Amino acid sequence: MPTAVLVNDKEYGIEPDFRTCIRIILAFEDDGLAPIEKKAVLIENLYLEQPDNLPIAFSQGIKFLNGGEDAKEDEGSGVGRLYSFQKDANFIFAAFRQTHGIDLENENMHWWKFLALFADLGADTTFCNLINLRKKIKTGTASKEEKATARELGDLMDIPEPDTRTLEEKEIEQEFMRQIRGI
Repeated sequence: MPTAVLVNDKEYGIEPDFRTCIRIILAFEDDGLAPIEKKAVLIENLYLEQPDNLPIAFSQGIKFLNGGEDAKEDEGSGVGRLYSFQKDANFIFAAFRQTHGIDLENENMHWWKFLALFADLGADTTFCNLINLRKKIKTGTASKEEKATARELGDLMDIPEPDTRTLEEKEIEQEFMRQIRGI
């Protein structure tokens, strides 16, 4: 498993531990950070030494986070996000323990190994059942009983989509709202 990536034909060491990669993903989910700040989090946390070409370093970093796959445009599944590493952390920890016998708190693991094990979490885990229920609710295929369960779970069911607006778009909206309120 790789511990370095190529940027302009030069190899740069990276921090491949799953905790580092999750920290980067959490930054990308943080609507309070500007896009440039999110990129800085990736560069500062993933690379052991800052590469010369930051745009290529960023795209190579995303490729590493994607398990070696190039970033793909949204293929339009229409379902949206089904989990959050932040919101579902306890369920993910428990699912790793239940399925693989791994205590993530005490484990040093390469990100790609984490991804492989994450993709193979057992269907009988609370985490996988929660994802399945979220998917059914979002696609409109949930039964009456499943809808009732989702209502009982309340906030646990909500996984907000990341705010992908640019800083300029956010500022325009804020100005618009100030004008409406008469501030």
